[in-house]
Amino acid sequence: MTTAPPDPTAATPRASAALLAPAPTSAPRPESPAAPPVRRLPLAVGTGLAVALTGFVWAAHGPRPGVLLLLGLGLGIALFHSRFGFTSAWRQLVAVGNGAGLRAHALLLGTTATLFALVIGSGTGLFGAVPAPSGGPLGIGLLLGSFLFAIGMQLGGACASGTLFAVGAGQTSIALTLGGFVAGATLAAWQFDLWKDLPALDPVLLSDHLGWFGSWAVTILALAVVVVVSRAVQARRNPPPMGPVPSARSAVARVLRGSWPLAVGAPALALLGGGVLLVSGGAWGVTSAFSLWGSELVRLFGGHPENWTFWQQPDNARMLAGPVLADKTSLTDIGIMIGAAVAAALGGTWALHRGTPWRTAVAAVAGGVLMGIGARLAGGCNIGAYLAGIASGSLHGWIWGATALLGTWAGLKLRPLFGLANPKAGDGIC
Repeated sequence: MTTAPPDPTAATPRASAALLAPAPTSAPRPESPAAPPVRRLPLAVGTGLAVALTGFVWAAHGPRPGVLLLLGLGLGIALFHSRFGFTSAWRQLVAVGNGAGLRAHALLLGTTATLFALVIGSGTGLFGAVPAPSGGPLGIGLLLGSFLFAIGMQLGGACASGTLFAVGAGQTSIALTLGGFVAGATLAAWQFDLWKDLPALDPVLLSDHLGWFGSWAVTILALAVVVVVSRAVQARRNPPPMGPVPSARSAVARVLRGSWPLAVGAPALALLGGGVLLVSGGAWGVTSAFSLWGSELVRLFGGHPENWTFWQQPDNARMLAGPVLADKTSLTDIGIMIGAAVAAALGGTWALHRGTPWRTAVAAVAGGVLMGIGARLAGGCNIGAYLAGIASGSLHGWIWGATALLGTWAGLKLRPLFGLANPKAGDGIC
């Protein structure tokens, strides 16, 4: 029996504040430095590119792709201004026990789960979209892929969404991560026959057994347990506070110039991700576009990716046959990079970072390759599997997150080999 979806008023600002209430740290968090002046040239270039590309996509492919690009721009702005991190959150939790980032995940996941229950449970969609949950198989590919992905995050310095917004902000080393990411995702698509038949059980969706209200209630309860446990771990380990980022001084200026509190960034990302579901019928994702981009490069240089088994799957075949700028995930990915560039320019921090040490560069590329392969094996990344899976009431999202914590531990052990530091209990910030 299907039960009506929950009332959207269940996710209130008061509940959001409770999720992110301060937990003990070894010292107060330092005050954020003042934001530098606006970078006018990068702002003009980023804004012009956003306007021109949106106009082109709207004219060439219609309003639905145009809206998806706009949603991607919004995601890039929100990701950058809130510095919403998955890689750093897991690193801080595993290394020193600071669970503030994980509690921000819980807020994002809970808000997204509420929106998904409302949208999917009621069958509401725009442009003829029929919204559907994101369920993934439970098997060796999920375990191996999420483990490799988490190692790659810690070596590459960013997750899937973090890679995009960091590249938009001009971080050269993360551009290397993106290159490796595309290469790894393309390699996994090319070698699809090697891993497509790994043992797996069928997806498990709570809504199939409990209805959408029951699925939502269990998800929120599980997230509340995550919050309580993370606070207990933090109280016991008494870690350093999270490092501050440059911020505009007035509340009004912070809307445009940052930094946004995580309690603001998480609901903003959830609303924008819910918009992607409404418009496209599917959850926000990132990494399928990387396989597409890499395969298009292979085709550009005379290869024939259309003959690969991966691209002969019906949904994938349609993706490869269509224009890149009509592909849902490509549009939101490109939008994130441009939106982040605009946000970084407004915040005065956009810059091309030069002089990446060779070991850092090697780690960035290797980490990207591992993430690309891992995302294909697991059927998604920290967005398409972890966020969309948990918000959909799918067991594979929880397994992805738990295995990623183990992969984070392994990644932290490897980081010093590449000259990358880990947070320590005696640090002033983590």
